[in-house]
Amino acid sequence: MNLTKNFTLDEFTLSQTAVRNGIENTPNSDVIKNIIILCVNVLQPLRNKLGEPIVITSGYRSEKLNRIIGGADDSQHCKGEAADIIVPGMQACELYAFILKSSIKYDQVILEFNSWVHISFKQRSNRHRALLTKRIVGKIVYEENFETV
Repeated sequence: MNLTKNFTLDEFTLSQTAVRNGIENTPNSDVIKNIIILCVNVLQPLRNKLGEPIVITSGYRSEKLNRIIGGADDSQHCKGEAADIIVPGMQACELYAFILKSSIKYDQVILEFNSWVHISFKQRSNRHRALLTKRIVGKIVYEENFETV
């Protein structure tokens, strides 16, 4: 199912962890609406501005899949409001900076361990939060990126 010119539903539901563990990872119609909203408002405009393909490394996650991979209990991935992305040939920090300097609307953009970018969008009340993740003594810590807020 095509969601926009450059994004499909299959990209959002593909998960090797789900396949290996026999987990159903099919979103319901409400979640699909949220995924379309994310694509229309964030991912497709970002793709258009970059002029480069965007790879979704983690899109929709069923609650069971989210638990297995250790996702947050309130993960926006489970609601179809978030995607973890990379752009081949571009450092994650460059993609993060590009998003922050662009006019792309988002709820949260998070540079995750300098390896990928988490980006989310909600229909209402987007916080426009820029965060960075770090591991401190084995714990994941989220820090506000005040330079860009």
